[in-house]
Amino acid sequence: LSPIMLRRQKLATKIEEQLELARCQKNGTLYAPKRLKTVTNEAGERVVVETTKRVKEWFWTTPTNKINLSVRYGSKTLELAKGKNAIELGTLDELIETLALLQQVVIGGELDEAINNASDKLRAGFAK
Repeated sequence: LSPIMLRRQKLATKIEEQLELARCQKNGTLYAPKRLKTVTNEAGERVVVETTKRVKEWFWTTPTNKINLSVRYGSKTLELAKGKNAIELGTLDELIETLALLQQVVIGGELDEAINNASDKLRAGFAK
């Protein structure tokens, strides 16, 4: 796959996690995805254990009871429009619909420029 396709796929996967998180919050259940992790036990052996994956929310509630959603690529927030990096929503249902729409937009390639900018900023942080 090309680097552009890999970035799209990475972001679409993260949006899917946020979508599941929002659905679970709406239903009142806990979202706790599992992942495999290699650790060293007391005997010095490396073993693979299943742990809960930590998923940070991309959305938060404002004092006016609106929900704000920002899209993140790694540790960087994507600029969705010139000077705008969040979407204001009213309910969890709107949040779920918006996340599903964002996932389609990312796969369609409409946010490639914003993803490339965020990726360049991330890469620049690792340079010496």
